[in-house]
Amino acid sequence: MKKYELMTIYPLEDEKSKKGAEDVKSTLTKFGAEIEEEKPFGDRDLTYEIKKQKKGHFVLITLKLNPDKLVDIAKEFKINQNLLKYQFVKLEEK
Repeated sequence: MKKYELMTIYPLEDEKSKKGAEDVKSTLTKFGAEIEEEKPFGDRDLTYEIKKQKKGHFVLITLKLNPDKLVDIAKEFKINQNLLKYQFVKLEEK
């Protein structure tokens, strides 16, 4: 398993943001990810409009995951209506 950081952006509406976060966590655990930390980054302006949204709620998730599962997780994230954007970054082990 490799260590990753996952930056997620949700809509500002509380219901959509909570539903999106729940869906992301359930998808990650479904594919065997171990969530180590979840850190909110707050509400920020987006560089460009995404799904008619100009602002988003940012959350950074640190996790361990089998790299083979990234493609499957990305497919699930793409159909999540309450997730505006996401980005995986592989962390280098020291």
